[in-house]
Amino acid sequence: MQDGEELWSSLRESLRGNASDAIWAAGLSTLRLVDYHDDQLVIAAPNQIQLLRVQQRYLPFITEQAQQIAGRDVRVSLTVSDTSVTNRVEEVPDSAPSTVAFAPSVDQPARLDPRMTFDLFVPGPSNRLAFAAAQSVAETPGRAYNPLMIYGNSGLGKTHLLHAIGNYVQENYRGRKVLYVSTETFLNDFIRAIQTRTQLSLHERYRENDVLLIDDIQFMETRGETFHEEIFHTYNALHGEGKQIVLTSDRSPRDLAGLQERFRSRLLQGLVTEIDQPDLETRVAILRSKAEREGVALPDEVADWIAQRVRDNIRELEGSITMLRAFANLRQEPITLELAKSHLTNLGHDQVVLKPETILSVVAEFYGLSVDEVRGSKRLRPLVHARHVAMYLIRDLLHNYSYPMIARIFDGRNHTTVISAVDKISKQLTANSELLTQINLLKKRLLGES
Repeated sequence: MQDGEELWSSLRESLRGNASDAIWAAGLSTLRLVDYHDDQLVIAAPNQIQLLRVQQRYLPFITEQAQQIAGRDVRVSLTVSDTSVTNRVEEVPDSAPSTVAFAPSVDQPARLDPRMTFDLFVPGPSNRLAFAAAQSVAETPGRAYNPLMIYGNSGLGKTHLLHAIGNYVQENYRGRKVLYVSTETFLNDFIRAIQTRTQLSLHERYRENDVLLIDDIQFMETRGETFHEEIFHTYNALHGEGKQIVLTSDRSPRDLAGLQERFRSRLLQGLVTEIDQPDLETRVAILRSKAEREGVALPDEVADWIAQRVRDNIRELEGSITMLRAFANLRQEPITLELAKSHLTNLGHDQVVLKPETILSVVAEFYGLSVDEVRGSKRLRPLVHARHVAMYLIRDLLHNYSYPMIARIFDGRNHTTVISAVDKISKQLTANSELLTQINLLKKRLLGES
């Protein structure tokens, strides 16, 4: 066993020297030697979650280091042991990550949801880059991607990733201050500080954090100049000190025309990544993960049926499991496809595949025009109105089409023209009943409801 102990001691030193502080403390420092025999190295993690994390992310790295040290083809396998870690090479300094959970101070709660972690996030093709970026930020705050901007439609997991970053940092970095805040909460705090003349306290509250997580910054667009100044200077203060900033929005910074240009340019200097609508396989995986966590026996045919109906909202996917469990408990019967169909009648909808060309064609026909006239540049009032309606409907019904993408459909117009048109129609809908009727009729035709 002496050879194994020598290999393990050298391997730990090599891992410690080649891994970041975050990776060492969060993933590698808790491993211990179990056995080494016939070039088979068995190491143990303290629990199943840690084992899966190491297996999925660090096992190739560990194997490579072991083979370099041994000078031969060493195979590495993992097991679980709750025995405390022994033969630790060195203690982790206070400034490095620690496995001791950080408890936020009473007067500065982090506002994090402990249920939203990386382990409970289901990655897939639609969110893999955002997921990987969020993990990198959590492991090395202020060093990997700063700022990190995640955008996408509502209900796709942006908020989950924000909380996961915060929870990871609190779990693995002793003393690091983390704050999750929605833009609405930030605004309310700002207004309250003005009313009570406590702006200095507000500055300290936000700018003393090591990791600031801000959700839904699209709601900053309509706010006044004073609020924009506050958020800009808060950003600068944190970024200048190497503090981590992560933000989410329903659109890319390029499409947030209502933000200060200098703030938008700061966001674009970091990593901007999108979360898109999950594919069928990912939606099924999300359902199964939720069912497993809640102890629900979910037949495959039920998971497939729900996933086919709910295509663009993870919250609705997960909520369907909670509803099914309640219905099954009330009726004292197992979950079946018949039960799901009879009780989840309002779940999702049979999605109609829409394209910009379809919307243009329906709008043109509705107003008695040609598609070329709607797309063109003539400024006659009927043409302009139909054009604005088409722009509005594309933006409203095709969530993955950004303003610049829509602008290219209409003979390459500037995206600010599209923003103006969409805003104009949106405002008119609240006061113009005739326009509201037109839009509703067009939506019914496009969605196959009439």
